[in-house]
Amino acid sequence: MRIAIEAQRLFRKHKHGMDIYALELIRNLQQIDKTNEYFIFVKPDEDDGVLEETDNFRIITIPGGFYPFWEQVLLPKAVKNYGCELLHCTGNTAPVFAGVPLVVTVHDIIYLEKSTLEILRGSASAYQKFGNIYRKLIVPRIIRKCAGRITVSKSEKENIDRYFGFEGNNQTIPIYNGVGSHFRRIEDQDVLSAAKKEFGLPDDFFFFLGNTDPKKNTLGTIRAFSEFTKHEKSGIKLVIADFAEEKLDKILNEIGEPGLKEKIVLTGYINNSRLPAVYSQCRLFLYPSLRESFGLPVLEAMACGVPVITSNTSSLPEVAGDAAFLINPFHIKEITEAMHFLNKDLHSRDANIGRGLMHKTKFSWDLTAREVLGIYQARAQLKSLDEIKLVPRILKASHLKRTENPLTE
Repeated sequence: MRIAIEAQRLFRKHKHGMDIYALELIRNLQQIDKTNEYFIFVKPDEDDGVLEETDNFRIITIPGGFYPFWEQVLLPKAVKNYGCELLHCTGNTAPVFAGVPLVVTVHDIIYLEKSTLEILRGSASAYQKFGNIYRKLIVPRIIRKCAGRITVSKSEKENIDRYFGFEGNNQTIPIYNGVGSHFRRIEDQDVLSAAKKEFGLPDDFFFFLGNTDPKKNTLGTIRAFSEFTKHEKSGIKLVIADFAEEKLDKILNEIGEPGLKEKIVLTGYINNSRLPAVYSQCRLFLYPSLRESFGLPVLEAMACGVPVITSNTSSLPEVAGDAAFLINPFHIKEITEAMHFLNKDLHSRDANIGRGLMHKTKFSWDLTAREVLGIYQARAQLKSLDEIKLVPRILKASHLKRTENPLTE
């Protein structure tokens, strides 16, 4: 079978969740599938050495074009030109007229949920607002005609199926993300020192991956840390990755704590390959997100032997299991109290670290790729496009045990 995979942003320098998903999926498919032919469609960008071709994997660069134009016009044209028989779009949206059977990974439907949008309204950037409008227009048009519909957690599967009324054999297939093999406790002092110098890390710090996405709860995290510092006189600082100084200044002025800036370190964007050296040096990892479809950094931190504070909402309890300290992300006091508790109670810290190291083993990109490959193979069982409606029934019978409940295995 000739399989097309959309990975438009794969080569961009600053990768985030969906980009990592596409990269790890493709890398692991390269390891396990030597039979099917793959065509990876990307846009040209700076990080073009991140993926290499193999005998049955070709990288096709489709230059230029505004995102919607690239996806809706240029991508289906290329899929046709290369004689592909199936298209997997990895980042929520897809061509409305793909021309071939379509598999889509719908990571989340936050942009369709009124309650969530009300919480986040006004705090999103112009780019994020445009992206939400585009997804809101496209996703309802493609999601009902997919040959395979994937999401990344049971929680998000329930959100999608409930919103669109999918029932019985037409339900969404949950396939969990994995943890990169490079996420492990770093003990090499030269590597740790290099990361400390590169990112300006203090000797003692809490770590927070806080980008500009409103759902990350950067405001709530900073407010909680502010309360923590009022009762904790140690030199612990808060390290925030991927966050601009002007946005930090705005938040600190908003909460009336401009002096807190001296206790906060901004690292800028941290490449995925460099994250383990940062995780390994932090006292604890903060991820009190308002809404997640998965929450990959939770597992990454666990794999690096770090205690984790995360939210009791959306997919996070499902992903974190009993290996993290769960809080209500809307209650600042709970976040602060969790900081105090895990900072002082060494027995609980050690217990969380141990559970985290065991828990992360339940998630691997190899298994993710094998389950996705199962969906591709299920498509191959169809005799004609007229039978596309039968795919969910085939998939339900064939997808692996892990998609039911990995936390009880």
